[in-house]
Amino acid sequence: MSKRQQFSPAAANDPASTATADERKKSRRTQTTALSLDHDILCMIFAFLDMFELVRCTLVCKTWNAVIESLSLREFHRRKLMGSSEFPKKPLRVIFAEMATEQHRLALQDGSFHVDQWKGHSTTAAQCRMKMGTVATGVGDKVIRLWSVNSYRCIEEYSVPAMLPLVDFDFDESKIVGLIGSRLCIWRRNGKRSIFSSPEGAVVKGSCMRYFDPEAMVGYDDGAIRVFDMYSRSCSQIIRMHSAPVTCLCVSEDQLILSGSTSGSITISDPYSVQQVTTLRSSDGRGIRTLCLNPSSQLLFAGSAVGYTYCWDLRTRKQLWGKRVSPNVIYSVQHMRGDRSTLAVGGIDGILRFVNQNDGTIVSSCIMEDKLISSPSGSFQRRKGRRLPDNYLNIDIIPTSARPSITCLAVGMKKVVTTHNSSDIRLWKFT
Repeated sequence: MSKRQQFSPAAANDPASTATADERKKSRRTQTTALSLDHDILCMIFAFLDMFELVRCTLVCKTWNAVIESLSLREFHRRKLMGSSEFPKKPLRVIFAEMATEQHRLALQDGSFHVDQWKGHSTTAAQCRMKMGTVATGVGDKVIRLWSVNSYRCIEEYSVPAMLPLVDFDFDESKIVGLIGSRLCIWRRNGKRSIFSSPEGAVVKGSCMRYFDPEAMVGYDDGAIRVFDMYSRSCSQIIRMHSAPVTCLCVSEDQLILSGSTSGSITISDPYSVQQVTTLRSSDGRGIRTLCLNPSSQLLFAGSAVGYTYCWDLRTRKQLWGKRVSPNVIYSVQHMRGDRSTLAVGGIDGILRFVNQNDGTIVSSCIMEDKLISSPSGSFQRRKGRRLPDNYLNIDIIPTSARPSITCLAVGMKKVVTTHNSSDIRLWKFT
């Protein structure tokens, strides 16, 4: 007797087995019915869904995706969700992206929020990065750790070679690149983990690092930028960009190198021509501490040693605005990729500020309250967040436990991760 013809009386008399089989049949009938609905009925059903539910529905099958992409439904949702019947025609995915960005802006500016805090390192963590639902932290205790933003569990860990300080790092899907002393190291995330130390014998201290495959750019205290090929492990260029130590840098998508220095100037160079393109001047003679480039708008943002935030348009090389948003040093300015509205700013006073990218005005200032909301399984602590009134000046009366210095921050969709030169990591979640 074949397996198809075999029959088990015990299974036939088992109510659980029968119920499970019936549920499977019912599920298949439901799926078949849903997938066989005609175009107009599907449009009527989809009209009741919000944008995130619609995005999920586009992944079910080609038929559903085609219906959701259809012109009639697209026009309906333009009118329903955007409040206008004169909205220019765009692909639905573009509309969804714009709406998600707008929700992100509103959440950061006006939404309620809480702060999840967990101990991430044995001593200190001074820097953080966030990509694709993963947070990377390090600098302080000789280890780089990668965390899940959902569970706050450490998913990967990489040790720094003994006797060498970790200065800066970044990561992607396949590797972690770190500046260790004056040298570069690469940790492979897939397969065998190994460390490649560049043979460049620079004795000048490295201060910052960014990479754009296959090259990594390192800023040094002698004012120069050294460009390394990460795969041949050689220094391909040395570019003299400043007469003072380099403090920060970023790389554009066309691989222009932008660097700030303790002199307060920002220099833009092209590594392929080895020529200085231009120098952007700020009014801050005490130095630029951090840089952030928005590739979608071609705006460059900088934070200074005396609390100023600046913005330049790279297309015209002109400063658009410069405003003092903090009374003290700004250590980090960042924005979500693709967001042209909101800039997150953090520094020595420990207040997380959100600034309008277009004019530099402060749209919100946030701190974490001491009140504990919950501590699930002891893995992390959840505390309530509080927004400060506009033009709040009595910062000194706020306990330092609610506003430890923000040494670094990274921005994701409705969330910001911060480090504070302590063992704790904070994730700010906005709704």
